[in-house]
Amino acid sequence: MIEITSDWFETYRSVVLPKHCDHYGHMNVRFYAQHFDDGGFQMWNLIGIKQSELMRGNMGIVVANISINFIHEITVGQLIVIKGGWIKVGNKSMTHEQRMFEADNGTLCAVQTTAEVRFDMKARKSVPLTDDIKTKIEMHLVPPNRMSP
Repeated sequence: MIEITSDWFETYRSVVLPKHCDHYGHMNVRFYAQHFDDGGFQMWNLIGIKQSELMRGNMGIVVANISINFIHEITVGQLIVIKGGWIKVGNKSMTHEQRMFEADNGTLCAVQTTAEVRFDMKARKSVPLTDDIKTKIEMHLVPPNRMSP
């Protein structure tokens, strides 16, 4: 079991439904991605950045890379909770990590790391983060000593 400090935000809660499970009886990988993706949108709001702000001036935030480590299976009827933290910010990109737990016993089930970039939707290229966005992420970066359990 991993303890998550207050540097981490709760981004999502759900229950594993039969339709989420594959022929092996555990949640299929496509639904891990779906739950993490839903939680990822909340990462912004939780640090005070609205989606409308991210999209102002034909801008957007797009995923550059995602990796998911599957640690412990989760099955139908189990409750899940996802907690996320900002782990890195650069000139044009930022990275956050989300951890999925079985809610009843706190077992870590999966970890997703997502790198995103600010993107000019007309020019179709990455652009620098605004100072406001960068500052808000920097204020919420998980300290290195709290990144690992």
